[in-house]
Amino acid sequence: MFNDLKIPFDAKMLFNVVKLKPQYTIEDAELAMGEMCNVVKNTYRDEGGFIAGQVFKYSGFVSDEGSLGGALAGKHDKLANALTEEHLVIITYWQSFEQHEKSHADEKFKSKFSALLQMCEDTFEIGYSMLWQGEPE
Repeated sequence: MFNDLKIPFDAKMLFNVVKLKPQYTIEDAELAMGEMCNVVKNTYRDEGGFIAGQVFKYSGFVSDEGSLGGALAGKHDKLANALTEEHLVIITYWQSFEQHEKSHADEKFKSKFSALLQMCEDTFEIGYSMLWQGEPE
């Protein structure tokens, strides 16, 4: 559950930003997320295409050094606001985008995800194809 991950180079990464309604805390969402993640890792592995996943809580840090023109300085205001307020990120790795979509259309997943959605003010999920990975030699 808390082991290091080994992600194959051809993996697809899905980045899901979850912003909770003001009346909910991250602690409120933990059970719903845990149940949802458990269904994904136990139901959609192997032929289902699920490789691994991670959940992160925004820590309030924005890098001035890693952001062009200062940290989100007046650029992309809607996105900047969404990403600089308290939120969670669910990152999952899949063999293909098609397998991800098929799993998320399945009733097993939908029933668990709906519990989290009830607590959400906003959520969006976007997919990425890996171009590079590496570690120190």
